[in-house]
Amino acid sequence: MIDDIFMTESIHRLAITAGEPAGIGPDLCVQMAQQNHSCEMVVIADAKLLAARAQQLDLPLEIIPFQENTAHIKRAHRVGILPVLDIPLADNVQPGQLNKKNSTAVLKTIDAAINGCKQGTFDALVTGPVHKGIINEAGIAFTGHTEYLAQQTGGHPVMMLATDGLRVALATTHLPLKEVSAAITHENLSHVIDILLQDLHLKLGIHKPRILVCGLNPHAGEEGHLGTEEIEIITPVLQRFRDRGFNVQGPLSADTLFTTGTLKQADAVLAMYHDQGLPVLKHMGFGKAVNITLGLPIIRTSVDHGTALTLAGTGQARADSLLYAMSVADEMVRHMKTQQAQSVA
Repeated sequence: MIDDIFMTESIHRLAITAGEPAGIGPDLCVQMAQQNHSCEMVVIADAKLLAARAQQLDLPLEIIPFQENTAHIKRAHRVGILPVLDIPLADNVQPGQLNKKNSTAVLKTIDAAINGCKQGTFDALVTGPVHKGIINEAGIAFTGHTEYLAQQTGGHPVMMLATDGLRVALATTHLPLKEVSAAITHENLSHVIDILLQDLHLKLGIHKPRILVCGLNPHAGEEGHLGTEEIEIITPVLQRFRDRGFNVQGPLSADTLFTTGTLKQADAVLAMYHDQGLPVLKHMGFGKAVNITLGLPIIRTSVDHGTALTLAGTGQARADSLLYAMSVADEMVRHMKTQQAQSVA
């Protein structure tokens, strides 16, 4: 009993969804299982798929069914042994070949992970890459993990990617460029900044976050000559946060904000849209970055790449981003538990 209590309190359990079955997600789960980890991982996927992919990669893997009735006991990962919450697929899988018949099962893995996080069975969720196109071809409206998680859990999601030396959050996520300006309102921008400040503190342990905020237009609008969103929306919102004592700088021109000297002054950058900030981050750390969804009642991280169908089953996929996503999720759980303990004290 003492050992069980010790393990429960000191070890975190991460749920890992394998993502698109024809992609590299299953490969990464098998590769991840070959290393030592201080936390416990439960992969949510088709157990037969993982066994087949391990055989194809010529990697040893013992799959054990995850037993929810013993969920109070957490054990650090053991090399080559993988607890799996089995979600069977509807059809056979060929690496690299999408099959819309399996799309429903892919979403079921996410649902199972979300429910487990809500119930306390899992401390955090780490998601493998899914293929939005094939899910939509199956007749299921799906714009991405971020939006789906918000629908299932509530809250106002804020997408943030991080790599060594840079964090970039987004004021808008997966929107056509022509819709971005209308989505940047006083209310929405205030909500995003509130969540960013709160979660940098609570989930990442940054006591007084410093945030640099991009303008929307070239040269941050050039005093209204290249657009008025900075004058009418962004500047007034930022000033309200500064009046409350927060270190929020901007709006700044994105082409000069993303320079080494300027970035040293920040804990995070807030970009106005997806392709304003993420190309810079991925240039700095592609394959070694993590996607973090802030503003949710659960902790969620993800890989920074897609399904890489051409690499599935070849042994050429690298698990660096998955390992980083796991490490960040574990760190976020630790910060959250520390904050909760301090608030109780």
